[in-house]
Amino acid sequence: MQFDLSKQQQQLIATARELGKHKFAPRASQYDREAKFPFENYKDLREAGFLKLCVPEEHGGLGADYQTYMLVAAEIGRWCGATALTFNMHTCATMYAGFMLDAYPLTQQQRAEQHKRRQHHFGRIVEEGKLYSQPFSEGGEDWTQRPYATSAKRVDGGWILNGKKIFASLSGAADFHGITCTEVRDDGAAPTFQDTVYLAVDQNSPGFEITGPWDPLGMRGTVSRTLIMKDVFVPEHEQVMPRGTYFDMRKLWPHGFITVNPAYMGIAEAAVDFTIKYLRGEIEGMPPVRRRHYPTKRMAVAQLQIMLEQTRAMYHRVISDARPNPDKEDIIRMYAGHYTVMENSNEICQLAIRTCGGQAMLKSLPLERMYRDSRCGALMLPFTAEICLDRVGYLSLYSMEGFGNLQPPNAD
Repeated sequence: MQFDLSKQQQQLIATARELGKHKFAPRASQYDREAKFPFENYKDLREAGFLKLCVPEEHGGLGADYQTYMLVAAEIGRWCGATALTFNMHTCATMYAGFMLDAYPLTQQQRAEQHKRRQHHFGRIVEEGKLYSQPFSEGGEDWTQRPYATSAKRVDGGWILNGKKIFASLSGAADFHGITCTEVRDDGAAPTFQDTVYLAVDQNSPGFEITGPWDPLGMRGTVSRTLIMKDVFVPEHEQVMPRGTYFDMRKLWPHGFITVNPAYMGIAEAAVDFTIKYLRGEIEGMPPVRRRHYPTKRMAVAQLQIMLEQTRAMYHRVISDARPNPDKEDIIRMYAGHYTVMENSNEICQLAIRTCGGQAMLKSLPLERMYRDSRCGALMLPFTAEICLDRVGYLSLYSMEGFGNLQPPNAD
């Protein structure tokens, strides 16, 4: 699918490409090898203004929309998957509390209160270059089907938090972790999604602990460890969004929960780029592969290009569809597109390794890292590959009514 890029989009993508090619790519192997967070990359992103990419212009940001973020992040993913994936975690905080919340039916008083929250949180990002994260996973069943287990008890001046988050990217790197939790009800009633509160927690808060080892297969530079909160006090001014609105976002802006996609779209692009350059002998220190003249190699490259074009077309269609309150067909396409990018990214990397041959498995070349990184996407909540398939199937068979809890209607 073709669409015209705005001047801002062209400039931002070009800047991301320059940073990626000359700075992110040369560092990527070290971050992967050491399972180390890409602090140097974030220094570059901060200086280029990318940390405020989706902060509204009225608060000093670049005011980028959803499509712009998805295009820029995919370009970053071509050069360092872990940087793109963690960039998503930071940018989500600004999108959710920014243009996505603008579409929510807040009261006049709520909007006035939210404006103050934006000044506080966005001011940190714009003026101080602070880094936010977005840990939500707690393990177990699909978190979109039940309130969070992490609790927030109202006290004078704020909340007391208890609970944990697993696979919390930017552990030890984020200045503030956007913790989604469930406010304890005074009446003792069972919690609901409307009791969800979204709070920015300073990583240096007493009772806040980062624990557990970090030595995964791929996306090693994300440093996604476990966060433990034991009686952590969070001041009232650290609330990011009005109570109950975070979970409503999945219905209002469902595309806001597939924002990990760009990292894997970028990896797919990078794998095909590398394969072509490798076979041509354009990789430094590597001679041309004489077997590139074989019909089998040309057919393999053709397969890679076709799969990439299919994936790219689906990706661009989905990000172009993104808007508040999408219809059923758009939601089906969103899940299908998310699944396609996640699965095809890994399949492209597999085929790229087979096409390039044994040398491609050496850690001195980036393709084996791309392969490992690409495998992580289909496992990521809230929408793993299996959950996407289930939801595409459900929506294809049933109406949107009852979709929230995915319960099939009674048989006739």
